[in-house]
Amino acid sequence: MKQLRYRSLIGLLGPFFLCFVLFWLVPLIGGVRLSFYANTLVGEGSFVGFDHYRALLDDARYFKAIRNTSIYALGSLLCILPLSLVLAHALQSLASRWRSVIQFVLLVPGLTPPAVLALLFLLVFHGRAGLLNQWFVMPLGGQPINWLKDPDVILAALVLQCIWRWLGFITFFVHSGMQAIPSMYYEALQIESRHAWHRFWWVTLPGLRHVLLFCLIYLIVDAFALFSGAYVLLGGSGGTADAGLMLVSYLYQSALTFGRFGSAAAMGIAIAPCLLGILGLMAWFGRKYSQQTGGSKA
Repeated sequence: MKQLRYRSLIGLLGPFFLCFVLFWLVPLIGGVRLSFYANTLVGEGSFVGFDHYRALLDDARYFKAIRNTSIYALGSLLCILPLSLVLAHALQSLASRWRSVIQFVLLVPGLTPPAVLALLFLLVFHGRAGLLNQWFVMPLGGQPINWLKDPDVILAALVLQCIWRWLGFITFFVHSGMQAIPSMYYEALQIESRHAWHRFWWVTLPGLRHVLLFCLIYLIVDAFALFSGAYVLLGGSGGTADAGLMLVSYLYQSALTFGRFGSAAAMGIAIAPCLLGILGLMAWFGRKYSQQTGGSKA
């Protein structure tokens, strides 16, 4: 019986670990090794140790890319999470047939390939003739905004693209979490208060803590992995004055445009501990919050 159980575990988990090793662990080891060699492929260049990492300290564009990516991630989080809570709450009050239709409509942008989505947004942001200027800015009496050339609004355009793509998906996750909260918690709260804000703050928000933590981590990882959307909108560059230079875009430029493979590998490896630390800190706060709320309920 135990042998059959072990075979079942190997059969179920084996493909996952095989893909994990082939498509994550092996490239990671290769990237770490590549970062210690001269700016060429491993086996062709000389060993340079930590020179690429030391050079990053003087690379202003690298820190500009990290700054832009961090602002992009923060802006996306501050817009998507509150809006998803509002939309999910609105979906709760709809009839089931309308709810399914609206959920499908909200999920369509997230199911669209990033390159196709970026091309659609190119039509929206494209200068004076862009749909955003023609339908919203100019009819309201404003001057047309050059979304892809003005360094003051390039990041805002990327954030709007992220909101359009992921708002429906995050709303779907949050709404599913709301439906999983037992109704007896709301019924018990009616004894003390009937205010909608109290129901949200004392029942809904604690019940969604794990879902919101997942959404938070998902959006941060997606922000630091952004490439195709920024590539199509900005043509593979960082835009005017590098206002839209993202981390992965700069890695792409360094490796495939300038041939600095070792430097590009060092950039990715250098940011990985910081990103893992942020995600680990968020998971730790989420666990502490769960323990506190669990203790208070007990």
